Parts: sequence; C-alpha cells; structure tokens
Amino acid sequence: MLLQDYLRDSIAVLEGSGDSIAQELLDGAIAAVVSAFASGKPLLLCGNGGSASDAMHITGEFVGRFLKERRALRAICLSDNAAVLTAWSNDYSYESVFARQVEAYGEPGAVLLGITTSGTSKNVVAAFAQARRMGMKTIALTGEGGAAIASQVDYLLAVPSRNTPLIQQVHICLYHYICGQVEERIFATEPTLSARA
Repeated sequence: MLLQDYLRDSIAVLEGSGDSIAQELLDGAIAAVVSAFASGKPLLLCGNGGSASDAMHITGEFVGRFLKERRALRAICLSDNAAVLTAWSNDYSYESVFARQVEAYGEPGAVLLGITTSGTSKNVVAAFAQARRMGMKTIALTGEGGAAIASQVDYLLAVPSRNTPLIQQVHICLYHYICGQVEERIFATEPTLSARA
C-alpha cells in the first residue's frame, strides 16, 4: 500500500466518524467530565496496549495542560501503576484489574473513560460495571463493534471501522477535541498557549 492510499483510508474513517458520532452525544460526554472536575471528582481512564497509551496521553493533558495555562485537573490513569497491575493480575485476575482500581479511586459524580477498539475488552467492560455500581458516569471510545457495550455506558463514541490503527487515529482526534472543550468550558477566561508572548 502506498502512503497516499493509507492517508485516504484515514481521511475516510475520520470523515465517517464525523458523520456517525452525534455532536449531542459528544457534548454530553464533555459535560460529564466538566461536571466531575468542577466538583473536585476524578476522571479515571483505562485501556490495554495502544489504548493504555492513549489513556496515559489524556491523563497527561489534564494533569498538565492542553492549550491553556490553568490549574491541574484530577485525572488518574489506571494502567500506570505497575505494582498494582502485576500484583492484582497475578493474585486474582487481569479481567478485574481496572474494576479494582475504580473501586479504590472512584466515587459518585466521578467519570470513567474506557478505551477499547474492539468494544469487548473484558477488563474495561468490568471497570464500566463497577463504575456504574458506584454512581459514576461512563464514556467509551471504541471501534465499530462497540455497540455490544452500548447498554453499559452513558456515552458511547464508536468509530465506524474495524481497523485498529485507524480507530486509534480517530480516538486521538476525539480525545484532543474533548480535552480542548473541557479546558474551554472550565477555564474560559484563561489565555491559550498560542496567545502567549
């Protein structure tokens, strides 16, 4: 495959996502995150493999900064602590390793954002179940197969593709958009980084 062909495929999935993911649904997810941060509640994030890296990326944007100079926001990546991941997985199961941490860090009014390109990652699905039991809002970033968990999450943002790399590329666009919108809504009067001298 030539680079031009790959980029055309990427553009097609990006445009398809823009058509299939309702703005109202995305706005609802953003509002849930804004509400959690504004009330001092955490945003918990989880995923496996490349999606774990995306969860770490999002956490970095919120704890550090995205486009504005502002205070830190309370985001926690559940795939960051190697001791917790390996101890719990070794002694109990990898399937419950995120749910256990949701139990530890979650609370009513908090939000869990789980990333699974297939929509079927057992440990992410179990984390959603735990979060809902605790009165948390839930957001899923998935691929085309994500509809299988639609009834288990409040906001399902499903990319219309089954190609993992292309799904992940759209996920980056989605969460960058979410980060920017969350910052804008919480810190509307703060200057953007591009405006600094």
